[in-house]
Amino acid sequence: MTTPTLAAPAALDRFRLAARCRPLEYLFWCLPAIAYFAFPGNYLLLSQIAITGLFALSLDLIFGYAGIISLGHAAFFGVGAYTVGLLGTHGLGDPLLGLLLAALCAGILGFLSSFLLLRGTDLSRLMVTLGVALMLYELANKFTRITGGVDGMPGVEVKPVLGLFDFDMFGRVGYLYSVAVLFVMFWLARRLVHSPFGLSLRGIRMNALRMSALGVPVHRRLVKIYTIGAAYAGVAGALLAQTNQFVSLDTLGFQRSADLLLILILGGAGHLYGGLVGAIVYVVMNYFLSDMNPQYWQFWLGLILVLIVLFARGGILGTALQWIETNRRRARARRENPA
Repeated sequence: MTTPTLAAPAALDRFRLAARCRPLEYLFWCLPAIAYFAFPGNYLLLSQIAITGLFALSLDLIFGYAGIISLGHAAFFGVGAYTVGLLGTHGLGDPLLGLLLAALCAGILGFLSSFLLLRGTDLSRLMVTLGVALMLYELANKFTRITGGVDGMPGVEVKPVLGLFDFDMFGRVGYLYSVAVLFVMFWLARRLVHSPFGLSLRGIRMNALRMSALGVPVHRRLVKIYTIGAAYAGVAGALLAQTNQFVSLDTLGFQRSADLLLILILGGAGHLYGGLVGAIVYVVMNYFLSDMNPQYWQFWLGLILVLIVLFARGGILGTALQWIETNRRRARARRENPA
């Protein structure tokens, strides 16, 4: 009778220990500050990395933790971008208001589409997410008076951040603003995945039937996390529209969804930092390879990605964590059995 009572506090202690920040995490968040001084002429590229990282984080919440695969996640990204675009064209260009309304609109779309999405299997979910994104793309293409169609929405008005910091042409304020939003959203996501709610999502991903038998409202939890992931994607789209002051149909395109899934697999799904690492590697490779070989750069990018997937099946971060854990086990075994 004493074993369960002793095991529960031990499991709770392990859970709390996993939620603590590690030294490498502090080091990781020093990188944006280092990049700010090390690459003063590439603020636009750095902003793109931060926005892509937030976008990948939104997919990681629903795919890496809840196991909901999506090929149309750009639908929420585009909704967030067009929300900011419409606000800017009507004189409501406050950045924080734009982020809030973009998250709200994308979250509502995610909530409504989740009831169709969560009824089927993985294949049907792929089709539903892809279908939603394609419909929104064609709607944005058709209603040119509202969205600008293929010409996009140029000249989106964005007011100074907090009424103090104007967006400059070099992208310095846009970069700092994007990193600040990314940090806040990441901190919230980290608290979420290390909460009992996040722990239940991992259980649902591993075995939804068993979690249902334990009394966990599986469908309700999936609807919640899908809505949250959609809101995160909407914030990422809003950031892109605010920093570029332009919105195009590309924000709703299938290519963006496919690249996002590739970025998450590249970095490692289910780790939060995997999406950020994948975004850094993918955007940097994209930039340098296109500059080195403008005609055939996609071939080399594809080759590098195939090699990474073949030899690092858990993604860059997942493989690194596995390597570290293996070395720890070997060191522990040597200490316990020195002979």
